[in-house]
Amino acid sequence: MDINTVSESIKSEPQETMEFDSNEAAYEFYKEYAKSVGFGTAKLSSRRSRASKEFIDAKFSCIRYGNKQQSDDAINPRPSPKIGCKASMHVKRRQNGKWYIHSFIKDHNHELLPSQSHFFRSHRNSDPLKNDTKVRRKTILSSMSKQYNIYQSTGLESYLRNQDDRGRSLTLEEGDAQILLESFVTMQEENPKFFYAVDLNEEHQLRNVFWVDAKGMDDYTNFSDVVSFDTTYFYNKYKIPLVLFIGVNQHCQPTLLGCGLIADETLFTFIWLFQTWYLAMGSKSPNVIVTDQSNSLEAAIVAVFPDTRHCYNLWNVLEKVSRQLDYLNPWHDTFMAKFSKCIQKSWTEEKFDKRWGKLVNKFNLNDDTWFQSLYQDRKLWAPTFIKNISFAGLSTFSRSESPNSFFDKYIHPETSLKEFLEQYKVIMEDIHEEQAKADFDTWHDTPELKSPSPFEKQLSFVYTHEIFKKFQDEVLGAAACHLKIEKEEGNCVTYVVKDFETSQDYMVEWNETQLDINCSCRTFEFKGFLCRHAVVVLQMSGVFSVPFKYVLQRWTNAAQSKYPISEKLENVQTKTRRLNDLCRRAIILGEEGSISQESYKIALGAIKDALVQCSNVNNNNNNNNSVVNEVSVRPSTSTYEEEEQVPNLNVEKLKKGVKRTENGKEKVATQPEVVNIGIDASFHHMELPNTRLLQLHNMMPPHLQGVVVVPTMFHNVASSQFHNVASAQLQNTRLPH
Repeated sequence: MDINTVSESIKSEPQETMEFDSNEAAYEFYKEYAKSVGFGTAKLSSRRSRASKEFIDAKFSCIRYGNKQQSDDAINPRPSPKIGCKASMHVKRRQNGKWYIHSFIKDHNHELLPSQSHFFRSHRNSDPLKNDTKVRRKTILSSMSKQYNIYQSTGLESYLRNQDDRGRSLTLEEGDAQILLESFVTMQEENPKFFYAVDLNEEHQLRNVFWVDAKGMDDYTNFSDVVSFDTTYFYNKYKIPLVLFIGVNQHCQPTLLGCGLIADETLFTFIWLFQTWYLAMGSKSPNVIVTDQSNSLEAAIVAVFPDTRHCYNLWNVLEKVSRQLDYLNPWHDTFMAKFSKCIQKSWTEEKFDKRWGKLVNKFNLNDDTWFQSLYQDRKLWAPTFIKNISFAGLSTFSRSESPNSFFDKYIHPETSLKEFLEQYKVIMEDIHEEQAKADFDTWHDTPELKSPSPFEKQLSFVYTHEIFKKFQDEVLGAAACHLKIEKEEGNCVTYVVKDFETSQDYMVEWNETQLDINCSCRTFEFKGFLCRHAVVVLQMSGVFSVPFKYVLQRWTNAAQSKYPISEKLENVQTKTRRLNDLCRRAIILGEEGSISQESYKIALGAIKDALVQCSNVNNNNNNNNSVVNEVSVRPSTSTYEEEEQVPNLNVEKLKKGVKRTENGKEKVATQPEVVNIGIDASFHHMELPNTRLLQLHNMMPPHLQGVVVVPTMFHNVASSQFHNVASAQLQNTRLPH
């Protein structure tokens, strides 16, 4: 059998009758076979003739062939996938120059992943056409559509942008409104879970737009603990007035939880946007929301999310310091050095206040209203005052370190809306691919231990790979720390930890009775895992496992489980192993079940039966056992009931207003103006697809009737379920700008 014949059945199983023109041709055949089956390959060995010096023998194998051989004293050992697999193909050269299969071992001792095979190093460049960016993205989008019903946008012919600094409406060129709504209708028809909303101003012009896809809603189900509301592109006057709701998944990767185009930064706009986003997310408020420093944003969050902890983005505050205090340019370096010392090295509130006072006196900042307001809001941004929460990496000292910066490579100041919509598809594809790659690594590889530390071993099967690597660095860094007792008060001991790597001292408070540990570096609060200073204190205190309260479920392999992790981490390790094994087997079942309609029915039936049985068992166990430290997770839903969708606005607080502070902060007026909302003339001439009449549902709960009303004259996509929202109107009252 020559190589031409082989190429026609390239995915066929190796046979002894096959012949190849060279050992490289044989290896290419084995790689294609491995790719179709679902494993990576490697060239195991080869041998040359002593007489002719030509290759006469070669052996190719699965990448998991053999056993790992690693020196015990290796300083930085590399991870190894070898687990003793025997799968291989041995080829030899005949006297006529042809190569034949001498032996072939088919069976593997591990699961095969055909749908994930493109992640193996040996297959990444095996097909130049398939590795073409456009082709790859098209393939990924098709795969995403099966899981999330992701749409392909029709695009817009022009862009939306601010009309002027007042931003009372979005400027639309002729025909843009038609294209915009047709695009939204198309998106929802292709994806019933796609959610969008539009807001109209008093002149019936389009003012604000919001949309989110199914994956964004699904991600929020599991990662609603902290959300960043990014207004960078709007405040920096980009061509598109874009705002983003951003989260992070279990791999510390950014997730897009919603997009908005807004015309102004008034309290009314932000309340409309937050209400709409809240509705799309199944009426669930985030635990923590991180935003820019803004009076209207602060008031809107108090009104819409009264139980949510609001904080300022640290990098955003630091960027504003230079702009707001530009008159200090001659002393800029000196000022920034002392300012950084104040916020980064003040381990106590008293120390922070003392250094801030010196800063104000030295640079004559007593009369600077903005700088004084920054101090009054210090509990919203300064690390010294951030306690009992975790930002999960969404608040950092610089934007480049933040997950928000992921979107900067897709969006530029001159990016038009049409270009952004094209980039939006690319963004979603890249987010999905990165998450799929990280999931693949978690299921397929075991993290390498680099020390005998019990902390490292404890969390190696609990954390995802990315978080484990970050925590592993902290465990290894503990060797460069030295501690001494500063003071003891009852069960609480305060240590001073000298970090020789940074040449700084840190304060660590440890309460062995309550298993509470707090470090002045605030690593847990800002990143979500314990620091090296806390690790060395635990170790020296005779505690050799991380307390359960400091292992966030969002960073574990069970992050997307609807059941909370148990208090005993050894149970979490066992659960994680079971989860990874089931994920691998589910991929294989999906491949087999999709081949024919008959196999699909069998696989689907088996999954349904197994799901019912597992749910019954788990529900019975939950009824018999109390769950400790339960993590609340909202089940995924595609329907939105009218009665419970809009958050309970804190109307009383809005009526009382936000009082003006001494620093000149904006207050909410007690006598709001009246506004009427309608439709622009350009909307009157629009023809919606299929000339269907679209009906709008009134989404407001009874206690808000008379306060917030949806205009009945705006039509929506025909559906028995409410997905799209028109502008909310204040009938008798108007929230102030």
